[in-house]
Amino acid sequence: MTTKNAIGLEKSELTDVATALNVLLANYQLHYQNLRGLHWNIRGANFFQLHVKFEEFYNDAQLKIDELAERILTLGHTPLHTFTDYLHHAKISEAKDVHEDVAAVKIVKAGYQTLLELERQLLALASEAGDEGTQDLITPFISEQEKTIWMLTAWLNGR
Repeated sequence: MTTKNAIGLEKSELTDVATALNVLLANYQLHYQNLRGLHWNIRGANFFQLHVKFEEFYNDAQLKIDELAERILTLGHTPLHTFTDYLHHAKISEAKDVHEDVAAVKIVKAGYQTLLELERQLLALASEAGDEGTQDLITPFISEQEKTIWMLTAWLNGR
């Protein structure tokens, strides 16, 4: 009986990585849905700026969601795929009926901060498991989100 998966990694060392990927996936799904809702419901003087920015963010999140699910499958595990599972595993909360610009940007920033924390934890697990593919997937997410958090912070500091 083989102890390695189809891509040559030890199956026993990937369970924690796959679990962390699924937690990240759940959080991305909540982040994505929050962005969609904020995009649809934003009002006020910053409507045009934020409406477009939130769409940019949720399109990016949608791509990352697919990449995460495919990575989980690549490792030989099953991605979470129900909203019940997402809600159960996510640290990001649902944002409902948010219309005001500062509140909306704070929600987006907090979502990115949560994702960043989870990604850093996942990176450490993937490193321990010798899973370079997951590390290569997650590292660009981290640098993008660090910059996004900086920009959102700069936007909020102007308010």
